[in-house]
Amino acid sequence: MKWITREKVKVDRVACPWLIKNFIDPQAEFVFLPRDTDWGSIRDGTVYDVPECELGHHGEDVSFNSILEKYNLNNPALHLLGEIVRAADSHPHDPHPAGEGLRWVADGFSALGLSDHEILEREFIVYDALYAECRRRAQSEVQV
Repeated sequence: MKWITREKVKVDRVACPWLIKNFIDPQAEFVFLPRDTDWGSIRDGTVYDVPECELGHHGEDVSFNSILEKYNLNNPALHLLGEIVRAADSHPHDPHPAGEGLRWVADGFSALGLSDHEILEREFIVYDALYAECRRRAQSEVQV
């Protein structure tokens, strides 16, 4: 399936493809279009992280949170990762402290001048590592 969003990816638009590839659609194809695209006219894919779409920002939640909800991904580690993404991508009233570091990582990848697909390819390892730590922390909370 095609997943379509804005070009010049950063936090949420990297986290969402990582989530989609790993938990929803391993064969996903990602398409990045200009900001001024008429998102409502797109019919040949799933639009995410653009204004006024189902899989976008709602209140303090970011697109990652919307995808977790729509696809019933109730994994505690993914929800913890979602809190970090939310803190890095928006300005929630209760930001997770790891969000600031993730924002710095995303800004650094953006500064390298890579294409959107190159950023995904290189930054997915960051999300693999964050997810591993979120799993470890979520398991230790359950055991306490």
